[in-house]
Amino acid sequence: MIAYVTVGAADIARAKRFYTAFLPALGYSLEEGPEGLSFAPSAGHSTASPDFYVKPPFDGQPASAGNGAMVAFQAQTQAQVRALHAAALAAGGSDEGAPGFRAAYSAGFYVAYLRDPDGNKIALFSNNPAEPGSDG
Repeated sequence: MIAYVTVGAADIARAKRFYTAFLPALGYSLEEGPEGLSFAPSAGHSTASPDFYVKPPFDGQPASAGNGAMVAFQAQTQAQVRALHAAALAAGGSDEGAPGFRAAYSAGFYVAYLRDPDGNKIALFSNNPAEPGSDG
């Protein structure tokens, strides 16, 4: 089981605007400290979800996004994916793939991709069997 995920950030205030645009809606609460941002599953949400940390790199070097690295957050519905993708873009993210189905994935997998202000790739997805899937 994954216990936590950490991404680097050059500007913690900018990162806070971005991540608080969607993580609270997915059941994460924020705790700020001198070392950065700590998001943990809120009371009543799955403790199987890993904590998510946004911090300046420990080595003091500039933050950079890992090539091929991505963090995916599960939403409850396709509408929530669309709303959170829009909120994250409005909070300084950049689009890496509009919300929708992808032919290469399973029929019910609805996903949107974006980058945070430091270039870290984020996926927001729903695989809710109660919602319609793609034709493909």
